[in-house]
Amino acid sequence: MSSTRPELPREFVASHKRRRMMDAIAELTANQGYEATKIADIVRQAAVARKTLYDNFDGKEDLFLSAIDSTMTEMRVAVEEACDNSSGGPEGRIVAGLEALLDFVAEHPAASRMCMVEAISATPNSARLYDAGMRDFVGLLQKSTPEEADLPETIEESLVGGVAWILQLQIRKGEAERAPELLPELSQFVLSPYLDVGKIVDTARRK
Repeated sequence: MSSTRPELPREFVASHKRRRMMDAIAELTANQGYEATKIADIVRQAAVARKTLYDNFDGKEDLFLSAIDSTMTEMRVAVEEACDNSSGGPEGRIVAGLEALLDFVAEHPAASRMCMVEAISATPNSARLYDAGMRDFVGLLQKSTPEEADLPETIEESLVGGVAWILQLQIRKGEAERAPELLPELSQFVLSPYLDVGKIVDTARRK
């Protein structure tokens, strides 16, 4: 008696192919930059037909922007969930969010480089996506900081920008996998305007 393999739902297959193409452009741009990455490279890396790419995306930039948007969303959701699940008050929320961000970068080095390094200068549209992502993280930080803090209105923008800059350096050095080691340093940097520095370092080290 012969048996046939069950067919996967079309929606699953289509989604899986889209994911492969987004992963491919992340890997390629991380290794050789956006400009040097060609459609032929992407379809070969993703193991899909050129027609499949154009059935799903308008072209290389549309795929690139979709991959950035998807990764930024995953990153933001991971940070937001970590903050919401923390029971340590504003300090605990911020440290938990930072830990989730650093873990994400370590687990997704190519996608993180695409979003935090390549996106800034690849195209005007990708730069706008990067800026929008940074504004989202500013909003998350504003939700977590102590309400009574009497600080400049731009403090969260400065702190998020500083964290991004340090992570960009880490990624450019090819050491994204070691990002979690930055938790004590970045916790101190972000929390120092709000709380006692010694207490901050102890909390981060306990993580």
